[in-house]
Parts: sequence; C-alpha cells; structure tokens
Amino acid sequence: MTSAVVFAYHNVGVRCFLTLLARGVEVRLVVTHRDNPNETIWFESVRDTAIAHAIPVITPDDASDPALFSAVERARPDFIFSFYYRHMLPTPLLDLAARGAYNMHGSLLPKYRGRVPINWAIIHGETETGATLHEMASKPDAGAIVAQTSVPILPDDTAHEVFIKVTVAAEQTLWRVLPDLMAGRAPHLDNDLAKGSYFGGRKPGDGRIDWHASAATIHDLVRAVAPPYPGATTTLGGHEAIVERTRHIDPLFHRAAKSDALVVADGRCIAICGDGLPLEITRARIADRACDGAQLAAFLGAGEHALGERP
Repeated sequence: MTSAVVFAYHNVGVRCFLTLLARGVEVRLVVTHRDNPNETIWFESVRDTAIAHAIPVITPDDASDPALFSAVERARPDFIFSFYYRHMLPTPLLDLAARGAYNMHGSLLPKYRGRVPINWAIIHGETETGATLHEMASKPDAGAIVAQTSVPILPDDTAHEVFIKVTVAAEQTLWRVLPDLMAGRAPHLDNDLAKGSYFGGRKPGDGRIDWHASAATIHDLVRAVAPPYPGATTTLGGHEAIVERTRHIDPLFHRAAKSDALVVADGRCIAICGDGLPLEITRARIADRACDGAQLAAFLGAGEHALGERP
C-alpha cells in the first residue's frame, strides 16, 4: 500500500486529505496548524478530520523543528503532500519522502506563485485561475507541474466564491492524477518561472480603497477582500466603512457628478471613481451596522457625500 505524510490546512487541506484516503493511500501522519485566535476561522478543520479517521495528527509551530523531522522519518512515507499548509518545508524534510514530495497550489502555475493566489488573481482582473499539483522544491511553487485544473472567475465573483471553485478543482486534480502518481507514470512538466510572478501575503491595511483608481480596479479590490476576508475599507460621508460588494452600472449614470464623490439618490449609493465611471455600493458595514445599498442610502441621506479621505 502507498503511504504518505500529509501537511494540510483549510478546506483544500481537508478535501485533498480525504481524496488520498478515498484512493487507498495509507496516511501515517497528518501535520497541521493550530488555529489562530485572532483569525476568522470560517473553514473546515484538518485536525478534526484526522482525529475522526483515527490518524495521528501534530501541530508544530516550526517546520524546521527536529521533533517534526523525527516524526516524519519514523513514518517512512512514500510521499509527502502539502495541501494549503502555510509553511515552506525544508529540503531535508522533503527528502524523507521515498517517492517524492508534492504541493497543491491555488493558481495555474507558473502564474501567481506565493501567498493568497486567489486574492491576487482577482485583484489583477483575471478571468481564470485554478489548482496545480507540483513537485516541491527549495523555492516556493517552483517544482515540476504534475497536473492542473482551471476554473472561471466571473466578473462579480468574490475571493470566497472563487476559493470554493478552487477547492473542488484541487480535489479533482488530485483524484485524476493520483493513480498515475502512485504508479510512477505521472507527467512532470516544466514550471517556467519566467512566465509568472511571485506574490507575498496581504495585510488588512492593503484593502484601503483609493477612489482615484478606476472603477474596474476598485471593484476587483472589493471582491478580492470581501468577507470572510477583512474587507475593503474607506470613509463614506466622513464615516469609517467597509465596502463589501459593488457592481458596475451604466457609465452614463450621474455623468455630471465629479470624480471621488458618492451620490445618494433613489435609494442607491453610486461612487464616481477616478476614471469618472460609476460603481454602485450594494453592501457595506458602517457605524457597526451591516447595510444593503438601500439601508446605506437611508443612513447617509440623499445628496452628494465625501468619498474617501481628502488630501
């Protein structure tokens, strides 16, 4: 029987871990993270899933911990898999896998290597992303590509909605290629890093809206950081707010309004962006209240309001 040690977290971690079990892989050890009490935990638990299947599970803080190395060494795995595990695994640890070490990444490599690839793809206005199983190497997301599955990014999709698609794509990718991987005949294709870029993590402050930007740029930012992520922050009529959803509307709407203004009329809130195009705010949180567009309009009152910080 093929054996594995699994490093995993998040929904992709749970689904890919279960896919290994469904394909008859003997998972001898699961390594995951302790949940961060300062993080909104909206996803499934790898730890709970491992316990439910009576598989040993550990939560080391450091991937370079000698105790972790010893635990993996004792497991003597054929394969090591990393499914949305948040730490880079040291090369000596990867070398413990007799038949190779593989990671599932949430983009179509070589595009969007690195952290939070789904969020970055939406921020850059991509219309497609996906999941890639690749060999692990000393550089992040740089090893040979084994299999990929693409998913569409629709114009109003949020990062959470795309993440759900990518989770399914990751499961499909692993399910499809695993028999060939176990048989030693899976393809290993060149991962040409020159055709992609590496992206780092994002902080809540990176979600501050610059209303001088184009309507398309602002819309992409809003949906890339919409809940359960921290959200796109700004001031609306002088009130701190989180803009959770926007939508493009007829560019002739309020064409006489000046840029960087918020026009409230007929129960709607229309932001005139830096390129002069309108963007309707359809959901926001302001003064600790969750509002749809009509409720936000009622809160602010009809007329023209300040939009964002003034220089």
